[in-house]
Amino acid sequence: MYSLTSEPFKLERDVEAISVPNGDTVDLPAGVVGYITQALGGSFTVFVDGSMFMILGHNADALGREPLPKPQLPENATFKDVEEAVWAQLGNVYDPEIPVSIVELGLVYKCELTQSDEGYQVDIDMTLTAPGCGMGEVIVADAREKVKLIPEIKKINCQIVFDPPWDHSMMSEEAKLETGML
Repeated sequence: MYSLTSEPFKLERDVEAISVPNGDTVDLPAGVVGYITQALGGSFTVFVDGSMFMILGHNADALGREPLPKPQLPENATFKDVEEAVWAQLGNVYDPEIPVSIVELGLVYKCELTQSDEGYQVDIDMTLTAPGCGMGEVIVADAREKVKLIPEIKKINCQIVFDPPWDHSMMSEEAKLETGML
């Protein structure tokens, strides 16, 4: 799951990509060549013709890769099983410029799970390392999509908040070590 590379690729099909750091969506045509610079949490950061792009995991096949397997819950899953699956999925969400998950970066401020007759609802408050980050909505959408893959999750509310302001003290020791801030 954790991989920083400089692996060459040739797109096997047209694919939607997200320009880093501004978050604009672009279409990259089949046959484009470049380098995979980060393959984390099922998504890919690629470098093509001097520009950086993020390719989300559901498009892994365009790079000749397999998508991550969908999360599974045990039969008769408990509240705790579902809660652990939610945190595991959030741990698969990465900023395409930083090789550390949003959980380890301390960007998830709230993750509350509630259960009803219809299934589970997840309410997530998260922040960004910088308020003007163009990738903010992309990271939120990635978190939402990965949590939505969990069986029994019926509703997800995921929003960006800036109170309290994020700073590097919110990072895990592992994240600080990975980014050289320890």
